[in-house]
Amino acid sequence: MFAFETYFIRQLALELSVQVPEAAMTDNTNTSTELSKDSMIPEIIRTETTHSGATELRAQDFAFNAKQSEIAERTTSARLIPAGAVRPFALVASLFFLWGIPNSMNDVLIRQFMKSFSLTRFEAGLVQSAFYLGYFVLALPAGLTMRRYGYKRGLIAGLCLFATGCFLFLPAAISGTYAFFLGALFVVASGLAFLETASNPFVAQLGPEATSERRLNLAQAFNPLGCITGVLLGTIFIFSGVELSPAEVAVKQADHTYASYLHMETLRVVTPYLVIGGIALVWALLIGATKFPKLDANDESCETPGGDWRSLLHKPHFLFGVFAQFIQCGSQVCMWSYFIQYSKEYVHISDKKAGLLLTCILIIFGIGRFISTGLMQRFSASSLMTCYGLTNAGLLLFAMFFPTWAGVIALLLTSFFLSVMFPTIFAFGIKDLGPNTNIGGSFIVMAIVGGAVFTPIMGWLAEALHSTALAFVIPMLGMAGVAAYAAYMGRYEKRRAADCAALA
Repeated sequence: MFAFETYFIRQLALELSVQVPEAAMTDNTNTSTELSKDSMIPEIIRTETTHSGATELRAQDFAFNAKQSEIAERTTSARLIPAGAVRPFALVASLFFLWGIPNSMNDVLIRQFMKSFSLTRFEAGLVQSAFYLGYFVLALPAGLTMRRYGYKRGLIAGLCLFATGCFLFLPAAISGTYAFFLGALFVVASGLAFLETASNPFVAQLGPEATSERRLNLAQAFNPLGCITGVLLGTIFIFSGVELSPAEVAVKQADHTYASYLHMETLRVVTPYLVIGGIALVWALLIGATKFPKLDANDESCETPGGDWRSLLHKPHFLFGVFAQFIQCGSQVCMWSYFIQYSKEYVHISDKKAGLLLTCILIIFGIGRFISTGLMQRFSASSLMTCYGLTNAGLLLFAMFFPTWAGVIALLLTSFFLSVMFPTIFAFGIKDLGPNTNIGGSFIVMAIVGGAVFTPIMGWLAEALHSTALAFVIPMLGMAGVAAYAAYMGRYEKRRAADCAALA
């Protein structure tokens, strides 16, 4: 009988979305208490009887009439993803996977274009410049579009732009013009600017503000899976594995077949992008057929929001967040874009093997994001990111002065600590922006242009110093800056909590 009643009480507690302490399941106890408002734990009334020498356990007075609505309200607020929003969340979280593919394929394109167009490191770095310039130019128009037409239409517009840019790879390859490819990458990034401007604030606002960092990190955890897919696609379908020696190049040039060989190498980039463009159009149709919840950015703020976007200029945590995202994106793009070059230069491996190592970087990145999302339940996001930023600065310093396999391993490890930075900075930056959340999010997405600025500078520095390793000083300083922002946000949140408590 005791086992049956214990099972019944646990099932009843589950129906109420509360927990029953193990102490309440033990015998020889005689307590009488009420439902605790703070802990949400129903304490069980137990009576010890002498009839038949048996102990009877019964659940009594769960206060259905007085407490049930309070329980439902508090349980809902504790959910990471609210009921009824799972399907929109799943569709949007899948976009984090989708845009990770072209982001990581840029690293493959840099190496491929250096071969097929005979580019210098600086010229090849323009791949990232064209790509992230698209983010910079389109992020603010994307935010204004979202503000007027909503997240759903913004996502559909972004997917259509994304697909258009992918399809432009075909005429670019046929023409054999490097500038045409840069234009296609700009259009791809323009679409991604819409997707990121919509997806990040949508996920952050989809539930309680207290769990916004965890929710955004959960969605962003799908991004490295897309990045891994992108690198694998590039390594398998773009890299041919054919690397000609200077003597072989001379023979082909004498036979007038070298230009044909380079053109065939260029055509290898087309098929993966055509497939990705088709998937983007299918996803636009799925989002168009799904009902999205209405979000109110004002509900979670303890401040009285103002409607003037110029009020953003008086939000130091937002301004610092834009700068932090700028240096974080610039540093991350540099670290990944020049990883293949670093590996080839110092440990002398082939393009294919370097591409597989880049895949390992992204796997580590994905593992870091999932593990770090769990760690945020025990540690504050600001403390975690401060630690991660300082750790990465140390690893990069090591890679600069020990350009061996040890340096390659240090660069691999940096991806684990990079994992939480973008979504956490974004979630920090849009706090307390009220009706300006969309515009604020647009400015943070615009900061992705750091990838366009840092990459050619690092390429130029590598050539000037005749050392790819020493050029990693640029992302090292960037990681130190991210750590400084995280420490600042730790102090900001303490002040914010105190102000909210005073207003309560």
